[in-house]
Amino acid sequence: MKKILLTIALTMLLLACGSKDDGKTLYLYGWADYIPHEIYEDFEKETGIHVVEDIFSSNEEMYTKLKAGGDGYDIVMPSSDYVEIMMKEGMIEKLDKTKISTLGNIAPFIMKKLQVFDTNNDYAVPYNTSVTVIAVNKMFVKDYPRSFDIYHRKDLQGRMTLLDDMREVMTSALAIHGYDQKTSSIEAMEKAKKTILDWKKNIAKFDSESYGKGFAAGDFWVVQGYPDNIFRELSEEEREHVDLIIPEKGAFGAIDSFTVLANAKHKENAYKFIEYIHRPEVYAKLADILELPSINEPAAKLMKVKPLYDLSELEKIQVLMDIHETLDLQNKYWQEILIAD
Repeated sequence: MKKILLTIALTMLLLACGSKDDGKTLYLYGWADYIPHEIYEDFEKETGIHVVEDIFSSNEEMYTKLKAGGDGYDIVMPSSDYVEIMMKEGMIEKLDKTKISTLGNIAPFIMKKLQVFDTNNDYAVPYNTSVTVIAVNKMFVKDYPRSFDIYHRKDLQGRMTLLDDMREVMTSALAIHGYDQKTSSIEAMEKAKKTILDWKKNIAKFDSESYGKGFAAGDFWVVQGYPDNIFRELSEEEREHVDLIIPEKGAFGAIDSFTVLANAKHKENAYKFIEYIHRPEVYAKLADILELPSINEPAAKLMKVKPLYDLSELEKIQVLMDIHETLDLQNKYWQEILIAD
């Protein structure tokens, strides 16, 4: 609660400042270290528009703050499931795509993945993707399946981790059995629960915080997590011994997008920034810094740094969607999994 009150107070400050600005300000609410500061600086030099960035650590934190009255932002960067939620609740506006001339640079298959709930791509402009991978240290693990079946390996007991995240783990287990992430089927939940309990016997723990450091230290040889969290802990030489697996079955990710709040006060600046980000030379620069594949097709040809994985790998992933209708059911099964011996 203290955190929410603090962030709301910051928003009020932003509002106070915003009322005095000369129209050359843009308030953006996004993920930490996701947009390189060089990009903000270059944008301001070219347009004179100063970007004020505030950060959130989870979609839930962002959503709670906005629902509690923490407005004052122009651009917010939710992941795909929260784009769907915010779209349904009228929190974000239908985009004026005539003001985003660079929209066509985004890979069509990325745009299509959002169409499962945003039929005409009217509410969100993809910024980047976050994909969940299974990282394997090839120095310690040999002849392994490139799938979630690796978690059935009893010889790796105590050397593996799964994310401490219901959505990530439950969604993958459901998908492995051929079920949609929104399913309300008890049969589906029971199958997913059994599979995860089988995995649980072999993992050291469910971990969403220290798996990167543990993997780098050699404590864990197989971890489920996010590529940047894993590779930032490793030297160039150590990276050579890592296999990043995006499984054929059960692979999920999120598309983090730019959305314009319905009550934004600097909408023209928001459109200018979104259009600017997807200029090929700009997007190539930020993709090089983040070491992520470019979802901007012309920019991919300008990149100088090899990304951590290939963009084509993302074609097999499903994006996380809003599951509010079955959230309580999934949470019930997840709690049973966590307390099981």
